[in-house]
Amino acid sequence: MEPIILMEHLHKSYGNKQVLKDINLKIYPGQVIGYIGPNGAGKSTTVKILCGLLSGFEGNVTVKGIDLRQDPLGVKRIVGYVPELADLYEVLTPVEFLELIAGLHELDPAIASERIVKMLTAFGLEQNMLQRMDTFSKGMRQKVLLISGLLHDPDILILDEPLSGLDANSVIIVKELISQLAAQGKTIFYCSHMMDVVEKVCDRIILINQGTIVADGSFEMLQESLGKGSLENIFAQLTAEVSLQGVASSLVSAFQKNRDDE
Repeated sequence: MEPIILMEHLHKSYGNKQVLKDINLKIYPGQVIGYIGPNGAGKSTTVKILCGLLSGFEGNVTVKGIDLRQDPLGVKRIVGYVPELADLYEVLTPVEFLELIAGLHELDPAIASERIVKMLTAFGLEQNMLQRMDTFSKGMRQKVLLISGLLHDPDILILDEPLSGLDANSVIIVKELISQLAAQGKTIFYCSHMMDVVEKVCDRIILINQGTIVADGSFEMLQESLGKGSLENIFAQLTAEVSLQGVASSLVSAFQKNRDDE
């Protein structure tokens, strides 16, 4: 099977700061990839390059056989991206916003309209379709964002903290959605700090730290090579430069003297 995403010797710098250092990855259709790392590790930079939003990198990136550097628009046609934070043009209704997204992807208006109504209804927003989004909660806006990333039926779905603001039932829906999309051969590139969710929904976990890949495999493989325990513990083992318990103790001790004086 040919990889749907291929990164070869990927480097990216901002001025004198090297953010990505020789990233090499082969990702295959149907995989649910958990791409995790501490703040500043290079996750967002990788995602922006993969979405065709960031140029000036070294190395090669191909997506479904398309050279990203030569045809970034071609890559955008087959990638759905759900960022953690995005502008939704809140003076629009969900229908208006999603019709705009459909137009940018050159979807047939009749097909787009049917999908928009079905997906908004599935997410419980049927009563809010014609309501301006400046009145929406964070969770409602997140649902519209998820639909915008799925609307053009992409081969690759890139999710950056997709569960942010969602209630418990919606979280279950998104988890099941990820599973069913992967079963259809879609590739999911999932970025999150929620280790328990990554542990459960991803069949392959890639851990990046200081611009390099420090672990790559299933959760079971990581446990076998790095010791038993949760993904959270493995994450801390590979990325923490200081004792996290010690940091917590220092924070608590900041209040202790005042308490003792009372």
